[in-house]
Amino acid sequence: MSATTLAPEDPDRLGFDPARLARLGRLLDAYVAEGRLPGWQLLVARHGRLAYAGRGGHRDVEAGLPVEDDTIFRIYSMTKPLTSVAVMSLVEEGRLELADPVARYLPAFAQPRVYRGGPSTAPFTVPATEPIRVWHLLTHTAGLSYGFHDHHPVDVMYQRAGFAWGSPRDVDAQGAAARFAELPLLFEPGTSWTYSVATDVLGALVEVVSGQTLDRFLAERVTGPLGMVDTAFAVPAEHQGRVAALYSPGPGGRIARVASAQVPTEPPTFLSGGGGLLGTAADYLRFCEAIRLGGALEGTRLLAPRTVELMGANHLPGGADLESFGERLYAESPFTGTGFGLGFAVLLDPAQAKSFGSPGELSWGGAASTAFWVDRALGISVVFCTQLLPSNTLPVRSQLRTLVYQALLEP
Repeated sequence: MSATTLAPEDPDRLGFDPARLARLGRLLDAYVAEGRLPGWQLLVARHGRLAYAGRGGHRDVEAGLPVEDDTIFRIYSMTKPLTSVAVMSLVEEGRLELADPVARYLPAFAQPRVYRGGPSTAPFTVPATEPIRVWHLLTHTAGLSYGFHDHHPVDVMYQRAGFAWGSPRDVDAQGAAARFAELPLLFEPGTSWTYSVATDVLGALVEVVSGQTLDRFLAERVTGPLGMVDTAFAVPAEHQGRVAALYSPGPGGRIARVASAQVPTEPPTFLSGGGGLLGTAADYLRFCEAIRLGGALEGTRLLAPRTVELMGANHLPGGADLESFGERLYAESPFTGTGFGLGFAVLLDPAQAKSFGSPGELSWGGAASTAFWVDRALGISVVFCTQLLPSNTLPVRSQLRTLVYQALLEP
């Protein structure tokens, strides 16, 4: 599957009804026409062949610049699966183990404390009885949080430390991890699930274990081998015109440009393993296909098939879903009928989730409403890109899932 060729094949030959697939574009174009979505790009592949490649609207509404096949999007938390793959490549080499205490590599986590009560200005904490382990970070069960949850005194402490969104500009990934380690945990590691900065800590872990910066390690181990030529933490000056502008809801629900959203031309100080990458839909589809195919694409192997199988298993204790085991806060996935693997949400029960798809499907999304899923049972990979913040502004993810599967007529 070429990283630059986005010409779909005859969908009939891939089991899709072309007329039903056309509903995808009509839905998204309607949002654009209503002023609720700036622009969009959607790729649907089956068995490694492109069944649908659509785009519409604008990458820059004010300038009248349309979304193109090579438009670059902020993928935000869709960075997390790539960082998780990077970690698992180190596990495969024996340089890490999933049960390793994180403090073995990041000593600041040697004495974690758990919040037990009190205000954010004077919290009561106790020593954790369980160390934070590598698998806790991969599964968001470490007890870490995100400042933007704004739901708990610990979240307020994240905000006060400069972690409301992202990281202060004066620290790198390892410096940020050290600051996270100073904050109380929401719960004992392994006892609950909360969407968190855990993957940013994984980025720091990759740097310490590999001796390379995260951007270089990803380029050598993941994006480079897969031919993801436009996926990086910065966009060179000559390609800045390809970057889609960022929008959020304004008066009456119509989009308004986020003027402060600037894309760096050089890698920033803080390389966020949890949300720092930009890239194209075509690039990300290549990553999805490598996961669908068990860790390899076009002769390039990232991980062994059994490693991908392990990543795609539900690692929540007792086979629980996020609804029963997790803190019901903001996340890039539904909770009911969905578990969590090593870096991916895992669909457990489509009926319980009230969602189309197959058990074992892997997925995640980004804060600007981007999304992907990989249905290995049916051979389907889907990548959706737009730039609308936050991702729960429109129900577009669930709608796209319905429209993709209603168009599939052959198993």
